[in-house]
Amino acid sequence: MLTEGFAILIILIVLGLILLSVLLTFVPVMLWISALAAGVKVSIFTLVGMRLRRVTPSRVINPLIKAHKAGISVTINQLESHYLAGGNVDRVVNALIAAHRANIELTFERCAAIDLAGRDVLEAVQMSVNPKVIETPFIAGVARDGIEVKAKARITVRANIERLVGGAGEETIVARVGEGIVSTIGGSENHKKVLENPDMISQTVLSKGLDAGTAFEILSIDIADVDIGKNIGAELQTEQAEADKKIAQAKAEERRAMAVAQEQEMKARVQEMRAKVVEAESAVPLAMAEALKSGNIGVMDYMNIQNISADTDMRGSIGKVTGEKKDDTREK
Repeated sequence: MLTEGFAILIILIVLGLILLSVLLTFVPVMLWISALAAGVKVSIFTLVGMRLRRVTPSRVINPLIKAHKAGISVTINQLESHYLAGGNVDRVVNALIAAHRANIELTFERCAAIDLAGRDVLEAVQMSVNPKVIETPFIAGVARDGIEVKAKARITVRANIERLVGGAGEETIVARVGEGIVSTIGGSENHKKVLENPDMISQTVLSKGLDAGTAFEILSIDIADVDIGKNIGAELQTEQAEADKKIAQAKAEERRAMAVAQEQEMKARVQEMRAKVVEAESAVPLAMAEALKSGNIGVMDYMNIQNISADTDMRGSIGKVTGEKKDDTREK
């Protein structure tokens, strides 16, 4: 009996330990004790309710303790609702503490809205205290004399908490500054004025109010470096001259083609006229035959015509031979 009783006692102790471990796992007793030690009044049933609502109690209670120690007035419901909305409770509390230390007016609702909008609210508060420097790449512009000028700017900005929700980001600031640099360089008479006084770029750009509608306030725009690029005007003139040359060559080729076509047309007309002459010559023997047949000419007249024709051909042949001999003599 004693052995059976001892075994039952061991089983009960084991079951009790298991039950206690499950209870401690489900009910964050240590977190409740930490909250009480920090002076934050949290009911144990509230922690159990968080478990039932699928809220990690440490993600809410630890930031609540931190806010209480920093003198920030927030409630468990506010932190829990922000957690359920998908926000970062710890980052929001850190931002509230940083804003409180820097005497920046920032409410929990605005801070939570900024966090839910996808912006780093802690970084924004830190940027309000310590302005950020944004460095642009080399931005090229062309002065009126055709010389390309490249400028690099450093933009000092401070986060504007009031416009952080819905305001444009850093990319918009860089794009606007780049547009201002290009327009300022393009409005200069020559590139030497830009090189002599690069401050004119920053003054002109800063006076345009480029931070309107953005989440930042531009404090200063400083030109870090100015460099000379290509002679765009000369390149454009060279390209234009090359284009004019190609156009002139094309027109000359067109005229040559028209001349060749006209030459071929004249050759064709010459051949046509020769064909007509041959056709006319072929009608002469027929006419002679008709004249002999009708008695318009006699046989002797015809023979005289043949003799004259043969004599003419002989004289032509002798003339050709004599001409060739004279040419050979001159060459020697």
